[in-house]
Amino acid sequence: MPCAAATASARPYSPGVPPAPPKRPVEETDLRGWVRLPFDATLGLIGVVEAMHRRISSLPGAGTDPVPDRTRGLTGLVYRTIRGVTRAVGAGVELGLSRVPPGRGGRSARREAMLAALNGVLGDHLLASGNPLAIPMRLRRAGRPLLVERSALAAALPDAGGRALLLVHGSCLSDLDWLRDGHDHGAALARDLGYTPLYLHYNSGLHVSTNGHELAWLLESLQREWPVPLERLDVLAHSMGGLVVRSACHHAAGAGQAWLGRLGSVVFLGTPHHGAPLERGGSLVDAALGLNPCVAPLARLGKIRSAGVTDLRHGSLLDEDWAGRDRFSDRLLPRPVPLPDGVRCFAVAGSTVGGSELAGRLVGDGLVPVDSALGRHADPARALGIPPARCWVARGMGHVDLLARREVHQRIQGWLEG
Repeated sequence: MPCAAATASARPYSPGVPPAPPKRPVEETDLRGWVRLPFDATLGLIGVVEAMHRRISSLPGAGTDPVPDRTRGLTGLVYRTIRGVTRAVGAGVELGLSRVPPGRGGRSARREAMLAALNGVLGDHLLASGNPLAIPMRLRRAGRPLLVERSALAAALPDAGGRALLLVHGSCLSDLDWLRDGHDHGAALARDLGYTPLYLHYNSGLHVSTNGHELAWLLESLQREWPVPLERLDVLAHSMGGLVVRSACHHAAGAGQAWLGRLGSVVFLGTPHHGAPLERGGSLVDAALGLNPCVAPLARLGKIRSAGVTDLRHGSLLDEDWAGRDRFSDRLLPRPVPLPDGVRCFAVAGSTVGGSELAGRLVGDGLVPVDSALGRHADPARALGIPPARCWVARGMGHVDLLARREVHQRIQGWLEG
C-alpha cells in the first residue's frame, strides 16, 4: 500500500467541529473509509508483485533490459488492466455507499481505539489519499470536540479556571486512553490541584514536526480564546506525545508565539527522546530485504508504516530531519533540540525488569529504554539535562501502565505542586 507522508507546512490551526453529543450516529463516511483500505492495499500488492516479476525477468540471460518495477508488452497490459478494474470497482463501491443513509450506532470506545491504531500505522496515507478516517487535530473533553472560540469554550467549560492542563496521548492511542482502570491522570489532577484538563486528539501517523506545527498554532489560539485569563499552562505527555510537545515548543519559540510564555511545566511519561529500538529493528528488516534484487520489492511491505512511526526511530522533531531525505534510512540522525527555556521539565521512565539495573535500563518499559525516556545521551549535545530530582524510574511498569498507575499520579502531583 502506498504510504505518502503528509508534508503540510506550518499554518494557523483551523478550529474543529462544534461540540457534539456524547453519542452520535456513525456516518457513512466511516464505512467508505474502511472499504477504501482493501482496494488501496490491493493496488499496492499488485505493484509489489509486478516489481518482483520484472526483477526476475530481468536477470542475466532473461533476454530483456532491466526496467525498474514495471513490466512491458502483454504482461504489462495485464497488470494495467488489473489496476484499472480494481480502481473501477473501488470507485463503484464508494459511490454506492455514498447513497446509504447514516447508521444508527454510537461512536463506541472500540471504534475509537481502532481509528487511533489505524491512524498511528497509516495516518499519513489516510490524509494523503483523502480517506475520511484520517483524524484531525483538535481538543476534546470526554471524547467531545471543543471549538476553540471564546464563547464556545465558556459554554463547554463553565468551570474553566486560570490553570489549564493539556494531556497529549502517544502513538496509536487516543485521548480516551487516559481513562484506564477507572483512573484518569487529568481528572485526578483537576480534583487535587484545581486544573482545567484538556485532551489533545491527533493523527499520530503524521510526522512529529507536522503535528508540532499544528499544536503550536492550536495552543496560540487557545491562549487567546480562553474564557478567563490564562495564568498557566502545564502539559502531561505520554510517549510520542512528548515529542510532539517538544516540537511545538521549538516552532512556537521560532514564531514568537505568546502561549509559550504561559507554559510552566511539562511532564514526559515514557517519551522516546532518543528513539525506540523496535522501530530501528524494523529498518534493519527493510535493509536486509533490499540486499536481494529479486525480493527487494518486498521491502515496500515494511515501508507502509507511517511517518510518525519512523520518527520514533531516533526521536525526530523537525521538518529538516526528514524533508527531502529517505525517512527509512537508519543513518538519518535528527538534529539536537534542547528543552524549552524557562519551562520545568520532568521525566518518568518505566522499567519492567527487576534485578539487574543494566538490563532494566536497556529493556525499559518494553518499548522505550530508560535512558531514552529520561533524556540521557552519551553525546552532551543530545542529552536533555533534566535534573535527577525531576526524573523517576517507575519499577515494575510497562509503557501503557504509566497512563493508569496511582503511583505515577502521586509523583506527578508532587512535582506540579512544587
